[in-house]
Amino acid sequence: MLLTHALPLIHYFKKLSGFILEEQAMFVEISYLKQSTVVVLLILSVSAIGCLSATRPILGRISLNESISDGQTLVSGNFVLGFFSPGTSSHRYIGIWYNSDPNGTAVWVANRNNPVQDTSGILKFDNGGNLIVSDGRGRSFIVASGMGVGNVEAAILDSGNFVLRSIANHSNIIWESFASPTNTWLPGMNITVGKLLTSWKSYDDPAMGDYSFGLGVVNASAFIIWWNGREFWNSAHWNGDINSPIPELTSIDIIPVSFRCDNLTCTYTPNPSDRLTKIVLDQTGSLSITQFDSEAKSWVLLWRQPVSCDESKLCGVFGVCNMANIHILPVSLDSDQSPCQCPKGFAKQDKSNTRKGCTRQTPLQCTGDKFIDMPGMRLPDPRQKVAVVEDSGCQSACMKYCSCTAYAHSLSDGCSLFHGNLTNLQDGYNGTGVGTLHLRVAASELESGSSSGHKLLWLASVLPSVAFLIFCLVSFIWIRKWKIKGKEKRHDHPIVMTSDVMKLWESEDTGSHFMMLSFSQIENATDNFSTANKLGEGGFGPVYKGSLPNGQDVAVKRLAANSGQGLPEFKNEILLIAKLQHRNLVGLLGCCIDEDELVLLYEYMPNKSLDFFLFEQSRRAFLVWAMRLNIIEGIAQGLIYLHKHSRLRIIHRDLKPSNILLDTDMNPKISDFGMARIFDPKGTLANTKRVVGTYGYMAPEYAMAGMGTVERRQMV
Repeated sequence: MLLTHALPLIHYFKKLSGFILEEQAMFVEISYLKQSTVVVLLILSVSAIGCLSATRPILGRISLNESISDGQTLVSGNFVLGFFSPGTSSHRYIGIWYNSDPNGTAVWVANRNNPVQDTSGILKFDNGGNLIVSDGRGRSFIVASGMGVGNVEAAILDSGNFVLRSIANHSNIIWESFASPTNTWLPGMNITVGKLLTSWKSYDDPAMGDYSFGLGVVNASAFIIWWNGREFWNSAHWNGDINSPIPELTSIDIIPVSFRCDNLTCTYTPNPSDRLTKIVLDQTGSLSITQFDSEAKSWVLLWRQPVSCDESKLCGVFGVCNMANIHILPVSLDSDQSPCQCPKGFAKQDKSNTRKGCTRQTPLQCTGDKFIDMPGMRLPDPRQKVAVVEDSGCQSACMKYCSCTAYAHSLSDGCSLFHGNLTNLQDGYNGTGVGTLHLRVAASELESGSSSGHKLLWLASVLPSVAFLIFCLVSFIWIRKWKIKGKEKRHDHPIVMTSDVMKLWESEDTGSHFMMLSFSQIENATDNFSTANKLGEGGFGPVYKGSLPNGQDVAVKRLAANSGQGLPEFKNEILLIAKLQHRNLVGLLGCCIDEDELVLLYEYMPNKSLDFFLFEQSRRAFLVWAMRLNIIEGIAQGLIYLHKHSRLRIIHRDLKPSNILLDTDMNPKISDFGMARIFDPKGTLANTKRVVGTYGYMAPEYAMAGMGTVERRQMV
């Protein structure tokens, strides 16, 4: 009897959650129930309704008095927004994914560095109109600032763009996820100079990883992938005549996307236009274009880079990249199937990092060295041309220079000599510039390849010579160990300095506070340049927070190898800042010059730079007008000092918000003097041979003219 009446009652309460109400039929059935039975079934029915509402999708938007709990989603067109856990992780994140994707792979993550520890997360508005993620432990993270607009709503658009907008005027976009991408570039999203995709840390962790992708800082017509601030891959220059700034895409039968780039901004549309498409930078540094196969319910890989040996310094110095094995990623020197191998006479420096390349097993002796033949090689650059006809003459020309490490000779190209460490060596290259590379090695490396029978015969016939060779070998090993110890000692106490820095060190210009540190000391201070200590990414390389043995916090600027700022700018920054003392100029504490590593140590600014507050809507409100006035006045005081009152009259030439640092009390300090220019104290103009700085912060006559003069007032 209880079951007979229970079924109509449950049906009745389902009607209350969205079905058509059949009041009369339900009333008849309820009248037959006992009071206790009604109470029990009411509880069961309400629980069922709660379960249904907890998992139902919400269409597109939430307003100030609404929220999304873990298990609920926002749906609009092809996209879904909700909580998810990547891979095997138990952490919960707010993300966006394609509705058709059975795996729900996120294309954007709101709280990538601030996960919720359990399923208590809620996406909602706080009392100030800010969109936040909160958890059951009372912690919260601001996703987007409402900027005091008032009546706002959060909505996911059909394009996959998650926006905060005015309810009264939907075109008034206060904040959008397209302006803060994570690792995925969606159709219709604009990529501009300075807006970067950043890889996940791992498959299970969407936190910021080691790779970034965007338009080049110096050359905005090329896409670049950076690895910890150093150029990892370059799409080459785009001439604007093809549909893609990535030349490799033109070789595909069906080009999956069409790019449109103008005014330092790029976007793309899929081909065909209705195909679900995404461009993803993964945790290994590879950029891929995939499209969704609706029948197979899976993503199809259409293009991926880098997958060629053209990747800059992929195998390091003297490492040889073989195209036959380039598909094996991530690359490792620890395998015979790796695309990176070492030539005869060389050994790998690090099994886990191909970019450290190969090192000689036996040093060159300058005289008596031999050459190994490496046919079918892509010849490296730069090269020295020598006017000789015969191959033997080319070899003799190389032997004249102790710095010559290889030569190549052909009837069409003549004789080419190569000096120093060689990089970007490629085996099996199909392009132009291929030939036989004759690599210079110690004579003992070739002698070690003789057969054992020949060695025994030779030893039996010249026993005295064997004894002499053993003596030489023992001496060589002892000398080599002594040299290695000497190198380690020099590494701890670097003596490789430019004369200008040495003079600066010996003079009183820097003051007693100026420090010369070794690279190993810098590594210890920054915990080996760990991602956790990374403060930011500039055009010239990453900046890390470091802690010296005395407990002092410093900012460590590590010059990227391909940044465009070389030793002249590095020396310029040291010499300038050391001579400049002002409360609104950043203080230089020391530097490090160790082989190809150039590092500057500044006083640590805990509040980062002005752009950190100025261009982020959730932090902009912190800059009240009194604080803004103080910052403006401080910048002006710093410029007056540079232009008028300092011992050297300085034109900064790269003044922008990211170069204005803020101390604990939000006082501004001008930084980054690598591009500064000294001008005549009696004049107002300074000649410049090249345009330097950041487009958008230059005076138009300076940026467009290319060369000419720079005025002090152009920096204001």
